[in-house]
Amino acid sequence: MDVPGPERRLAAVLAADMVGFSRLMEVDEAGTLARLKTHRVELIDPAIAKNRGRIIKTTGDGMLAEFHSVVDAVLCAAEVQRRMARRNADVAPPRWIQFRIGINLGDVIVDQNDIFGDGVNVAARLETLAEPGGICISSAVRDQLGERLDGVAFEDIGEQNVKNIARAIRVYRIRLEDAPASTPAGATAAAKPTGKSKKPSIAVLPFANMSGDPEQEFFADGLTEDIITELSRFHDLLVISRNSTFVYKGKSVKVQDVGREFGVDYVIEGSVRKAGDRVRVTVQLIDAETDRHIWAERYDGELKDIFAIQDEMTRAIAATLPGRVEAATHDRANRKPTDNMAAYECVLAAKVLHHRSNREDNARAQLLLDRALELDASYAHAHAWKACVLGQTWVYNWCADRDATFQQVAAELETALVLDDNDSDVHRILAALNLNRDDHDKATYHQERALALNPNYDLVVVQQGELLTWLGRPEEGIDWIKKAMRLNPYHPERFWSHLGRAYYCAEKYAEAAEAFSRISRPDHTHHAFLAGIFAQMGNAVAAGAHAAEVLKREPAFSVANHLSTQHYKREVDRQRYEAGLLRAGLPA
Repeated sequence: MDVPGPERRLAAVLAADMVGFSRLMEVDEAGTLARLKTHRVELIDPAIAKNRGRIIKTTGDGMLAEFHSVVDAVLCAAEVQRRMARRNADVAPPRWIQFRIGINLGDVIVDQNDIFGDGVNVAARLETLAEPGGICISSAVRDQLGERLDGVAFEDIGEQNVKNIARAIRVYRIRLEDAPASTPAGATAAAKPTGKSKKPSIAVLPFANMSGDPEQEFFADGLTEDIITELSRFHDLLVISRNSTFVYKGKSVKVQDVGREFGVDYVIEGSVRKAGDRVRVTVQLIDAETDRHIWAERYDGELKDIFAIQDEMTRAIAATLPGRVEAATHDRANRKPTDNMAAYECVLAAKVLHHRSNREDNARAQLLLDRALELDASYAHAHAWKACVLGQTWVYNWCADRDATFQQVAAELETALVLDDNDSDVHRILAALNLNRDDHDKATYHQERALALNPNYDLVVVQQGELLTWLGRPEEGIDWIKKAMRLNPYHPERFWSHLGRAYYCAEKYAEAAEAFSRISRPDHTHHAFLAGIFAQMGNAVAAGAHAAEVLKREPAFSVANHLSTQHYKREVDRQRYEAGLLRAGLPA
């Protein structure tokens, strides 16, 4: 009887290795390992997963990954190298962590969860030929790629003879057109630092509804919100959030006052006039310091062209700003807005109702989103906002069955993700959902995607700080939460709760107490944190008073049940909080 041979398959193999690992370990062993792990968790592993790859094995300073597509493998490598270059920008050159990456397309032998063979060996040799921060690929990979990738150039470095490979290999270097040139690994701290220019900042005031129809107010509000979202996709532009600028809705304002209040360089004002199936949008960009009009335009068209109108406005605005910020062309091309304008209007109205944060408006928002999905079942953004609105009912306990609602939120998000993987709200809510499941890895992946898609969205930014706190990195979390407060000076009070938890985790108890004191109507969970804070500070009187307030508001409160709602990844962080609660006298 014939015995079947080992399984073989064609695979794109990526080999990566850290530059100067031994030198960095000799200088700072613990710090190097910690930083390498951080890059793995926050960047490298999510990039491999996002591009449908699989990690085969890791060594102390390297890894091997397999992809079904050479395009996915190269996109993953490019993302890692671009983002590592940005991460090194604020680090002295001797402490840079850089990787060399080699990619090959070849035959591999599969043995359980491992792969072997010539395809793997060639990838490993290509990696050694790459520059620090660089990528080398074989001719097989180059032939498969063709001209399908934007922002990627190829340099033919000819036939190369490498160790343990009998034949010469044709090798290409990949040049990433928007990546900074790498610096030799031996660069010293004496290298001159490069100055970093301040991001241009902008506030978009609520567009005025000139239709004479109060029922169309939501259209102007929704258009304003969409423009803010679109501008936030430009990574080199700081955009003040919707919640902050909407305090000026319906008010006559001086642009210079707005500029001073938000600390922005530019202000956008506009109006919308909608009549039947046609829409006219006027917009003007103003220098906030001088009150000088930089640019103004009027757009007329059929309502079905509203997405094109929005895209034209955001491109024109960005083109006039200092530094001529580069449009995120690839991400924008991947967005999939609905063609059904009635569904679009339902979603706009539902967003406005959701922001009011009360039970009645939440119910009305659900009906509008149901209507939008009846009209267009494949409208990803409607599914995402259905999940968001249902999530609001879960948070505030406005639903009859919390478990069923939680499952419905998950189902809506899974549908939205399949329909459009480039919607930041989808990934933002999926990160929160997985955090509630204590799946920190999935939460981190979706949070990273949300942040990449919309880096100036205050809800995404504050959630980054919240997640870092749960992961045991509260000092970084504090910085992100403060950034979110800067983006949205009129932020919800829950931002103070996130900041207080981060300070507690960082053992900065006085700062934690000050943050929680900013909450005007604290619930029993806020009093529980304050009880633990004052217990850790040795103030038994204040700790006891807050503990009594917890039991007054929630008589069935127990430390064990409360801790089950907290999502600390590290046991030491959970134990710190538990110790404070028990020391305050709360029942175990």
